[in-house]
Amino acid sequence: MQSQSDKLCFVFSFLFFSFFFFKQLYHCYYFAALALIQLLNLEHVALIIFSLLQVKSVRYSRFPLQPTENGESHLEVKLSEDGAEEFTDVEAEGSPSFRPAPQNYSRHSIAFLLLGTLLIFIVGRCPFCRDFDKPGRSAGNDEDMSLANSIFDEFKKLEMDPWTDIHYVQLQNPNKVQFGSEDFSLTGYLAYSATGRVQGKLVYGNYGRKEDLDIVNKNKVELKDCVLLVRAGKISFAEQVANAEGRGASAVLIYPDEADYNYVADTVLYGHVHLGSGDPYTPGFPSFNHTQFPPTQSSGLPKIPAQTLTRSVAVKLLQKIGGPEPDETSGFKGGFKQVSYRLGGIENITLEVNNKLVNKEIHNVFGAIKGFDDPDRYIVLGAQRDAWGSGYARATVGTSVLVQLAKAFHEMVENDGFKPRRSLVFASWSAGEYGSVGATEWLEGYMASIDKKVFTYISLDGVVMGEGGFMASASPLLYSLLETTMKEGLLCFFLFYPSTITIIIIFFFFPCRMRPMTIDDPAYPFLAFSGIPSVSFHFIKPNVYTYYGTQLDTVDQLNYETNNQTNEITAIAAQFAGQMALHLVHDHLLSLDVNRYSKTLTKAVGGVYKHIRLLSQVEYLFCLVKDLSPSWLNRARGSFQRAAMNLYNDIANTNLDDKEACRILNNRIMTVEHSLLSPYVSPVKVPFRHLLFGRGSHTLASIAETTDVDELHTQLALATWNLQGCANAMVGNIWDLDEEI
Repeated sequence: MQSQSDKLCFVFSFLFFSFFFFKQLYHCYYFAALALIQLLNLEHVALIIFSLLQVKSVRYSRFPLQPTENGESHLEVKLSEDGAEEFTDVEAEGSPSFRPAPQNYSRHSIAFLLLGTLLIFIVGRCPFCRDFDKPGRSAGNDEDMSLANSIFDEFKKLEMDPWTDIHYVQLQNPNKVQFGSEDFSLTGYLAYSATGRVQGKLVYGNYGRKEDLDIVNKNKVELKDCVLLVRAGKISFAEQVANAEGRGASAVLIYPDEADYNYVADTVLYGHVHLGSGDPYTPGFPSFNHTQFPPTQSSGLPKIPAQTLTRSVAVKLLQKIGGPEPDETSGFKGGFKQVSYRLGGIENITLEVNNKLVNKEIHNVFGAIKGFDDPDRYIVLGAQRDAWGSGYARATVGTSVLVQLAKAFHEMVENDGFKPRRSLVFASWSAGEYGSVGATEWLEGYMASIDKKVFTYISLDGVVMGEGGFMASASPLLYSLLETTMKEGLLCFFLFYPSTITIIIIFFFFPCRMRPMTIDDPAYPFLAFSGIPSVSFHFIKPNVYTYYGTQLDTVDQLNYETNNQTNEITAIAAQFAGQMALHLVHDHLLSLDVNRYSKTLTKAVGGVYKHIRLLSQVEYLFCLVKDLSPSWLNRARGSFQRAAMNLYNDIANTNLDDKEACRILNNRIMTVEHSLLSPYVSPVKVPFRHLLFGRGSHTLASIAETTDVDELHTQLALATWNLQGCANAMVGNIWDLDEEI
């Protein structure tokens, strides 16, 4: 515990540092308020300052409050977007609603920062994880349903009008696995594996990446009809199986190597191999009970069996595999000292997989705090509830953060005068272990309208995996919000949690480490399937948390990874998510920065240019590609950037206190992500339609790799108009469009 004098020293030090670091005086007020609340342990300090700003405490109403008959009205806090660019006032053109906005940083900015202070204080005193660590809560079983009912009851106590979304999905449970003449007892399994009995030569393929399989081929080891043994890591199980199937393998075995996973010898792995998300037997449409299920399957379902192995079983197989030894520079050597990691192709192995398909009823649980200005616009904060084992880091922590944030926002609305402009939806998903099944089924159920209402998704899955680093995956639209939230959180984390000094150092000295959003990220279907700006973030050690999908994902293991600071880091993660949500629901403008897409687009278009240039240098392709130019795609990129600049010019010339004008601007911002979904592919056959982050021949990444010239011609044209259509949507009015690309 810090003494009062120590805290006072911190206050003055932080005030000086915050002014130097942020260059804006109102951030000093923010940290002064934080310090005062922490110093005196008095929440009502914030309420006193609110009263000085004439912010009246009102009882929560589901609808915007109107003036009363006697002429009195409840005052609403007018909040400006913190961290946005400061534009120079110029004379407005066009609609009278778009007129220069007055500079009003002082009161509104201080009010927002005090709201942030209040949120941090409320969240900081919440107990985390205590009531949500229930073992054995596999999707749809009694424990999962019991936890769903508990969350429903919590939302009901908070007067959030909770509801349940029920789906009837097909999941897989393990049955029996046998290997050759030697019978190994295995309890791990991979859901959605093909079933059957296959025999083939055992081949070792490192991580099962495309480049790894190229090395196997170069060593003259046949992949066709083999049983491919790969080590877990680098890419998802589903991608490993898809790569193997693409090379003609008949089955895949996946094991945890000692170089990547510090497991005991008999630790089993669980996972799924559906190269997609949602119920693979209802692709592109929801699995509600009243849905007429057509006889179709997801294109991402594998046609070959796959199974996980324990480390001890893998060692026995690698010792007998034979075949050539890979080059030292290949990266094929793992951590087992007793094996040489030969490539195999000599010894036969028989694999039998009898996973059983079962129908399950799953429940998604929702609660909402409705906005006062735009209740039909909302962010969603979501967390997976189910787990194959304990699932402490994977599901328990996220579920706890979800419920505590719901309580914190409710308390701010009910007791502290907070009036969010837009709504917040809190979602507890089931069947996340099977590939975000519950979340994807919800997205499929409301596909026609969801992009016009949900403008951001914040994933709370895996927010705490360790101590010493911070990592995030997000739509570029959310990059600026992430950076702003990190700045705001830097000193307040230190004030409330001085013991977590490592996190403070990471936040200050290192930028947010962004990584591409992968197909197994819980936020991925929101971004790539529905076109909703999405973010997932993790407090994590520099190395990856390796206990997902095992029985070792427990509270004791997470405490070890966090140096016994799990509760403190969980509170920080909740505050970080809460600060992002606060910006999104109460800034005048949506905290989505369209300009941040420029770098991503430029890089992707550059990849297409480079690919076409390389093709033109191949003699037999020169005649076919000589008339093919990516310049039209580049011009569409220019249209996008001009549309983004025009949008920001309109923002600069708009009075953001004008609610209708502000809503028009936000409408234009909301079109960007969804307009990047390709309208030229079917969501049934190609669910991840995003031009930049999707999967399929329509993406710029795929165009930059294809060698089929006819396909290249077609996809290049479609991608050009996809991007131009996004630029047109951002402009807004049809009479303002510049269709010349």
